[in-house]
Amino acid sequence: MGTEIERKFLVVSDAWREAVVGSVRFRQGYLSRSANASVRVRTDGERARLNVKSTVDGIHRSEYEYPIPLADAEEMLDRLALPPLIVKTRHFVDYGGRRWEVDVFEAENAGLVLAEIELESADADVALPPWVGAEVSSDPRYYNTSLSAHPFREWGTGG
Repeated sequence: MGTEIERKFLVVSDAWREAVVGSVRFRQGYLSRSANASVRVRTDGERARLNVKSTVDGIHRSEYEYPIPLADAEEMLDRLALPPLIVKTRHFVDYGGRRWEVDVFEAENAGLVLAEIELESADADVALPPWVGAEVSSDPRYYNTSLSAHPFREWGTGG
């Protein structure tokens, strides 16, 4: 079993863009999403993966991930995934000896920019870049499963 330890932050400036070392565009959808677990299909260019994730707490998750054929993934996203899909570009940024991931959301979640850092332990030291703001690791509104069910663009309208 894989375990993911991840902290998530709001991004408060574009200063991170100067340090981008790579980017990838994701298209992902959920075949199942609940408070306890989700089943996700994700494509990133020529690759596709099936992911099963369960929440332990705000920063710990059990995670299982498997490669699947791209054509199968595209069909699942188009025919089976719960709407709306999550579309985002992930930018990789090195800071403080660690690799950060900055997700710039599109479509129904346009306007949202989040930075994530995966850690080896929950108490690992992390130098926070000046372009991150409030930590939202334990706020379920910022989980991708939540953003799929309640997109960012609806937040101001009571959605």
